[in-house]
Amino acid sequence: MADLSFIVGIIGNIISILVFASPIKTFWTVVKKKSTENYKGVPYITTLLSTSLWTFYGLLNPDGLLVVTVNGAGAVFQFIYVTLFLIYAPKDKKVNAAKLVALLDVGFLGVVITVTLVAMHGNLRLTFVGILCAAFTIGMYAAPLSAMRTVIKTKSVEYMPFLLSFFLFLNGGVWSVYAVLVKDFYIGVPNATGFVLGSAQLILYAMYTKKSGSEKSAMEEEGSPHLVKGGIEMRTHNDEDDKMCINNRSLNKGKSLPKPTVNRQNSLKKILKTLSLNVQDLQSGWLHDIELGNRKPDNDQP
Repeated sequence: MADLSFIVGIIGNIISILVFASPIKTFWTVVKKKSTENYKGVPYITTLLSTSLWTFYGLLNPDGLLVVTVNGAGAVFQFIYVTLFLIYAPKDKKVNAAKLVALLDVGFLGVVITVTLVAMHGNLRLTFVGILCAAFTIGMYAAPLSAMRTVIKTKSVEYMPFLLSFFLFLNGGVWSVYAVLVKDFYIGVPNATGFVLGSAQLILYAMYTKKSGSEKSAMEEEGSPHLVKGGIEMRTHNDEDDKMCINNRSLNKGKSLPKPTVNRQNSLKKILKTLSLNVQDLQSGWLHDIELGNRKPDNDQP
């Protein structure tokens, strides 16, 4: 059982570190632009407090080695993010973030460590810090609830990143299994909550991704008859324009024909005679064709 819990804890360490490392791309952009733009520092400041408390909890717990390693690494990541935020944030945001860091990550954490080590002894220390850690972790997992509400309201998963929801789901599931194996109530309750909320996010993602796709297809199908109708109307107008152009060209061509000379007329008569036609027949047929061209077909007449 101990070996199994150790293996599950290692898997939990890997997944949690991936979650902690996910903002690296964001802060790489911040460093390149030398601006935090519209990013908020509160999530990183509160996560720094949470990982620091869990590291302290792991140090108090005789079996808390894996808790110390994962949360120690997480605290290092969050410390770097908070430092970069304080460097590149605008002046007003920088002042507010610095006050929050002083209040939570220095003041509150310092008070908790001092009170725990000075005023408490034995299992009471573990219970006090464990309750605080569980409360902060539940708050961390509950933070995406606003995103879930937005998904339901807008019927779109645009503002709920799939990978973040997936890794929170995995993280909560693995640490819930670890908590059952080591029988740690303070690790189990918040991570089981995270597992349930992560599952709900994935269900919403599946529901509204499919719905968004079907709505898009419906819109495309609804738009296609209008496109076909527009194409037919354009074709009709183009055909009419082409017909008018052809008729105008024919008329202009007829007006601009040079008068044939006598020799040419005789030659033409000989040719037409051979074909059992005369000039008048040819002209009357040609004019008849022009009239047909200007006149609508019988089936188009009302």
